Amino acid sequence: QVQLVESGGRLVQAGGSLRLSCAGSGRAFTHYNMAWFRQAPGKEREFVAQIVFSGGSPDYADSVKGRFSISRNNAKNLLYLQMNSLKPVDTAVYYCAAQSRYKLEIIHPSAYEYWGQGTQVTVSS
Repeated sequence: QVQLVESGGRLVQAGGSLRLSCAGSGRAFTHYNMAWFRQAPGKEREFVAQIVFSGGSPDYADSVKGRFSISRNNAKNLLYLQMNSLKPVDTAVYYCAAQSRYKLEIIHPSAYEYWGQGTQVTVSS
């Protein structure tokens, strides 16, 4: 098992940047592929980005490609999401999630076994 805690969310103006962090405890991060999801009010939770256990092959939702960057530090059990050129539509609660490194499905929330409590990101226009 792994426990996840996100941090870094806050209010930011459109065009600004934020870096979210997700700290893991328990089982080593190298056992898991890691991802970021987000959920805006009244909407379903949606995939943002994923990075495999080794740190390679990041995948991104089309809506954030070129603006967001996912990375991880396995030695410190940390996951990051660097968000640049933020837009009001990026406003949401952001969650980190972990799945077994052997899984192939990355988009659907049901593919992830462990979740953090979320951190609020608000982008003002």
